[in-house]
Amino acid sequence: MSDLLKKAKTVRVNAHAPYSNFKVGAAVRSVDGNDFVGCNVENAAYPEGLCAEAGAIAAMIAAGDRQVKEICIVADSTQLITPCGGCRQKLAEFSETDTVVLVANLSGQSLQRTVGELLPDSFNPDRLGPL
Repeated sequence: MSDLLKKAKTVRVNAHAPYSNFKVGAAVRSVDGNDFVGCNVENAAYPEGLCAEAGAIAAMIAAGDRQVKEICIVADSTQLITPCGGCRQKLAEFSETDTVVLVANLSGQSLQRTVGELLPDSFNPDRLGPL
């Protein structure tokens, strides 16, 4: 996971956060062993921004991979940040409940959770019933 942490830290620098000055980087490893990164991209029309996790997942999907094995999220904050509700749902869509989520800050603090711990009883494709 340490190489994912490095990638998340590196991509975080590229974040476009002129309004909040809160840069976030994320690195995803797919079950196929490929790594993808994303950073937050803010927009003057605030709800139109993109979270780092969503960007990394989108890059994974665009490359043809479909399942997250693990993810690392980094922000320069005194308190550790976890994925927002929308990103938790995105992670639930493309991972298993035991998928590892590591959150860290630039001071070296980190916290490890699973997708299931972050979003228990998530809404997933199984809940849709037969299609």
